Amino acid sequence: MSTSKSSSSDPFVDIMEKNHMEIPWHDYTTDDSTVLIRDAGLIEKASVIGRVGLIMLSCGTGAWRVRASMNRLSRELGLTCTVDIGLMSIEFNCFDGHDCVSQSLSIPNTGVNTSKLYRMEQFVDSFPDKEAHMTGEEIHKCLDQIEEIHALYSPKTLGLAAAIACCGFTFLLGGGLPEMLFAFVAAGIGNALRTKLIKHHFTLFLNVALSVSSACLIYALLLKMAELALHISVLHEAGYICSMLFIIPGFPFITSGIDLSKLDLRSGLERLTYSVIIVLVATMFAWIMALILKLQPVDFIAIHLSTTALLILRLLTSFCGVFGFSIMFNSPVPMAATAAAIGALANTLRLELVDLAGLPPAAAAFIGALTAGLLASAIKQYNGYPRISLTVPSIVIMVPGLYLYRAIYNFGIMSLTEAVSWFAAAAMIIIALPLGLIFARILTDRTFRYCT
Repeated sequence: MSTSKSSSSDPFVDIMEKNHMEIPWHDYTTDDSTVLIRDAGLIEKASVIGRVGLIMLSCGTGAWRVRASMNRLSRELGLTCTVDIGLMSIEFNCFDGHDCVSQSLSIPNTGVNTSKLYRMEQFVDSFPDKEAHMTGEEIHKCLDQIEEIHALYSPKTLGLAAAIACCGFTFLLGGGLPEMLFAFVAAGIGNALRTKLIKHHFTLFLNVALSVSSACLIYALLLKMAELALHISVLHEAGYICSMLFIIPGFPFITSGIDLSKLDLRSGLERLTYSVIIVLVATMFAWIMALILKLQPVDFIAIHLSTTALLILRLLTSFCGVFGFSIMFNSPVPMAATAAAIGALANTLRLELVDLAGLPPAAAAFIGALTAGLLASAIKQYNGYPRISLTVPSIVIMVPGLYLYRAIYNFGIMSLTEAVSWFAAAAMIIIALPLGLIFARILTDRTFRYCT
């Protein structure tokens, strides 16, 4: 009755429910049942296993982690489970030696929620000692509480996080104080708008297009006002690219590589496709805005700093950049600070290897990602944070968003040689980053090392 009332009074809710019906998980159990989940029927056990996998998938983690969690619960409940995982769906079979249950589950949208992921990993780790001694109804009530962990932060806070991240990004890419300030304001407003659109379930293309366009527009307006009021150089327009880098799909980019390394081809290719879609839409609308506003991706004005000053500022801005992205991924502040410390060390090492050792950017990116992965593995032993919640934010600032945009921009103006050059450089770095994390995982995680 309550569902029909809300549907009739709110057309938006009605539309959403017709497209993605909620699964009545509690219909698989009874309130007055005293049967522990270990002794429950196959369907009830399968509902718990499937729901755990679905929640983990909704957090943005890779297929390997989702499957490992579902397998762990299956073994504990005396079942055999086979799973096929995509970006937004799970198909699985549970066998108990006599019967088989097959389910196909999906989520309406994908995103990143490291706080919920952390709680789910705790749930799976404690399952043999705690949840396995509960009834199915009690377990689903626990999962209800975990599912209610939505965004830890308001759109304003997430806007501020994006502002800090893109401000740090700007310096790391070669920008100075004017570019950093303009990018700070533009990215903050752009991501706050994007968060609002996501909250109201607007489609992916719309929220990417509007948030990127608004960030570019605000940067151009701020630059024009500074030109008129302060007579600053028009060359500071180079930073408009940095104002939209909050849109970089770092999590799906990296997890797609990890999934492909474990031969989870469906999940890996779907995540890669999703990432490419975001990049294409973002860069296309940024290009259109650049044409309208007469902005060009020119080189940054050179900043002359001593080696020591540059090193310190790189550490500081890398920390800020990673911290901002971690908050955007819904990490609690302690987890975000831990990821930021890792990212500050790994990214600064990457940049110093390029400047001082003359390493190609892709090779330096591999070493940076490898370093981040090794540090995250060492830290996980003490605080228990999921590796992916530390590693992905720490290397997101290494993703060559500037290169990808310049590639699309030059394609748009038919400067094909320049476009291919930028795209090739971006592709090499994008390949190197997940490879670095993969080999760090191979070196430190024996469960990941083998193909079983």
